[in-house]
Parts: sequence; C-alpha cells; structure tokens
Amino acid sequence: MSTQNTLMIYVAAFLAVFGQATLPGLRDWVGAQVDLLPALMVYTAMYASLVNVGLLAVLGGMWFDCLSANPLGISILPLFLTGWLIFTQRELILRDLPFAQIVLGAAASAVVPLGTVLMLLSAGKGLLLDWGSLWQWMVMVAGGAAATPVVFAVFNWFDRVFGYQVRTETSFRADREIRRSRL
Repeated sequence: MSTQNTLMIYVAAFLAVFGQATLPGLRDWVGAQVDLLPALMVYTAMYASLVNVGLLAVLGGMWFDCLSANPLGISILPLFLTGWLIFTQRELILRDLPFAQIVLGAAASAVVPLGTVLMLLSAGKGLLLDWGSLWQWMVMVAGGAAATPVVFAVFNWFDRVFGYQVRTETSFRADREIRRSRL
C-alpha cells in the first residue's frame, strides 16, 4: 500500500465522521445514521499493516466519540477488534470480489455497534434500547454493506491514479526472431 493511500484512509475517516455528524440527509430520511468507519476498517485491514489498523481504530474512534454522545474512547476497542480479526484472516479472503466485500462490510457494520452497546451496558450506562434500535442497527448493517465495495473501488482507483505502477518489461521484443545456426 502506498503512503498517499495510507494518508488518504485517515483523511477519509475524518471526513466520514465529520460528514456523519453534520449532514442530516440519510439520517432524516430513514431514521438512522450509517457509520462508514467499519467499511474503512475493512479496507484498511485487507490492504494495510496492523499498525494502520490500530491507528485508524484510535483516530476514527476518538473522532467518532468526540462528535457523538458516546463516552470518549468507547468505540476504539470494537473497531480495532473487527480490524484485527479481518487482518489475521486476510490471506484467506477473496478481497477483490464485491460479494466478499459486501459480506465483510455487513459483518463489520453489525459487530462494531453491538460491541459498543455491550461495552456501554457493561459500564452501567443507561441506554434506550427498543424496536427502533433494531431498525437503526439493520440500516447501519445494510448501509455498511453497500458502502464497503464503494470504499474499495475509490481507494483502488486512487492507488491506480496516484500510485507508482511497476511496469514489467522484458529485454526481448515479442516480434523479434532469434536465428540460431551452426558455424
């Protein structure tokens, strides 16, 4: 993964968290906010190092918690554990298939909010959980599943456009014939 792609992940995480907090478009329409951090975590876990996974979990979790009603730092552990689980199994995952990206995005978007809710409940925080919470969770899972292939496509395009492409070229031309004769 290139350096500019790594930097772009953190910029995208900041913009995603800021956009979720300030732009009410989808939130007003369906009654739930789609979280894009799990989709970014899936991409980071598939293509970057474990240090980048941890850094995205810390930065993204802190940014998300600063702009939400969550206690500061509560989102870091669910994000990191999700990224770590995907990172440890990434050799087995077909990362270029959109179906695999959708499944991973749905799983990550389901696990991160559940982990956060479990941590809040274990900390003794009073939560308003009802059938509306189930609707919001389903919207977050569907939105994360739909956003993950888009994240992969955008970052792969970014890497193709701004990254250094290794050109494989041999010293022999294909249209050249080598004559061998006995002397």
